[in-house]
Parts: sequence; structure tokens; C-alpha cells
Amino acid sequence: MKSLNWGLIGPGSIAEEFAGALQEVDGSIFGVWGRNLEKANAFAARSNVQNVYEKLDDMLQDERLDVVYISTPHPLHYQFIKSALEHGKHVLCEKTITMNARQLEELIELAIAKGVVLAEAMTVFYMPIYQKLEEVIQQGKIGSVKTINVTFGSCKENDPQNRFFNPDLGGGGLLDIGTYALSFARFFLSSQPEELHTTVKKHETGVDEQSGILLKTEQQELAVISLAMRAKMPKRGIVAGDLGFITVDNFPRADRATITYTATGEVETIEAGDSSKALHYEVERMTELIAQPQTNWAMALSVDVMHLMDKTRESWNLSYELE
Repeated sequence: MKSLNWGLIGPGSIAEEFAGALQEVDGSIFGVWGRNLEKANAFAARSNVQNVYEKLDDMLQDERLDVVYISTPHPLHYQFIKSALEHGKHVLCEKTITMNARQLEELIELAIAKGVVLAEAMTVFYMPIYQKLEEVIQQGKIGSVKTINVTFGSCKENDPQNRFFNPDLGGGGLLDIGTYALSFARFFLSSQPEELHTTVKKHETGVDEQSGILLKTEQQELAVISLAMRAKMPKRGIVAGDLGFITVDNFPRADRATITYTATGEVETIEAGDSSKALHYEVERMTELIAQPQTNWAMALSVDVMHLMDKTRESWNLSYELE
């Protein structure tokens, strides 16, 4: 397969990190567009981008462009993804991929109709350690999965105008850090949870500042998730079975985990991948999906996670029906 021509929408800090990964995997970057042309030009100079587009339609209409990476604030994802798909471009979009499940399912149908790939840039689904841990569980090393515990706390500046707390920018912990925690839990649960209980402490702006979420599957597996935006907590995921438990620290970009065996207390270390190459794995997986049509199991999990977030916010009397 020929090298893909990538176009970037939203030349911010995460896009710069992605651009570095893209250069190492696939060489130079074909194009970039941003609402601020001056910033887009500066980004292009730093990141070896071949073309800077003043108008988004000009980039999307360029027949040389193959795939688009979107890293704007998430309330804008839906409109940019839809436009890129309508122009027949493959799309890799930062988390949270859309504001609600309705939007995501509509975009998946559009991608299928256009014969292109749509994927979420969720590191948990692409880090090699998770495929390794899935094998560990299938081998029965921790027995039957009973419970999952996930904590993620980030102490953000208490500024009502920043994206973390501004409802107009899709603020709140669930859409920012919660999507990682729910993705971790859903990856290891045997099925989509059928039972959900939750409580929330809201910020003065009305978005979720702290929350607890309890999930239960038909297999009687439980997952407990704790989130905070004004209190630091470890990014830690634990998957416990009747024979032992797996601990994954810094789980969004993990490259190692430990297994503690219940009977003996023995601790085994499992390593796979490289945390510094988290975005490289996203590029590589996207390239594979485009090169050879195959089931995108990660997108199915993204849909499940989006439904869980919708149900959670419904319990909080928070909803995002933004287009």
C-alpha cells in the first residue's frame, strides 16, 4: 500500500504530538487546517506539513488527501467528521469521538455508506499491553473476572472558562478522563453492562467535577469507576479474578502491568509495547484498517462506551444533544 496522505484538523498541542508520531511512522504530513491561519502556518513550519489550507473544504476536496485526523474540542467533532466522511476521507478522531451515541451511530452509518474507515483515537484500544493482558485472562491465569476498579483524578485549574469546566466546550470529567476509564472497564468486561448506578458532584458551571460509576454485566461482573477533575488520583486500573488480580498503572498509555496471584502472593510483571509510542500505535492501526477491510472491534467498544456515558449523564440530568 502506498504511503497515506494525512490531513490534520485542529493544530493544537495533541495534534503536534500526533504529528511527531506520524512523521516517524509515515514521513511528512500532507496538510493542515485550523480556524486561525497564522497558527496553522506556525504549526506547519514546526511539524513539516506540506500544505496549509485557508479553507477546510479546500483540504477535504483535495483528491490527494486520504485520511483526516481531528483534534478539535469534542463539541466540534461531529461536524468535522461528517464533512470529512461526506468527502470520502477516512477519519481518525480524538476522544471523545462525539458528544453522544446518536451522533456516533449516524457517522458510522455514513462511513459504511462511503466505504471509508472511522476510528476513535482511544489509546487503551491500541496499546500492545492490552492485547497481551487479554491473552493472560483467556489463559485463565487470574481465573474468572469478578470485578474491575478504575481511578482517574486530574487536578485542573478552577477556571470556569477553560474547556475542562465550560459546558459550551463539552466540559466535565466524563467526556475528558471518564472516557478512558470507561474504555478500560469495557475492554475487560465480557459484555455491555446491563445495570448502571452513579452519583455526581457538579462544578459551579454545572458540569461533572467528581463522580462514581458502578456497572454490572449479565455475567455478574462489577466495575467501579472513580473520577475527579479537582483532585489528583492515580490512573490505575485493576482487573480481579478468583485466582489473582492485574494492576495497570498509568493505564491510558501503559506498557507494563503486574499480576498478583491470590494463593501465593507472587507478583509477575507483564510488559508489551512502549508508552512513548502510544500515538504511533494509533497510526499503525488506522493504516491497517484502511489497507485491509476488517472488523473494527475498537469502534464497537467506542459505541458501547458512548451509550454508557449517555446513560450516566441522563442519571445526572446532564445531556449533550449538540450538533
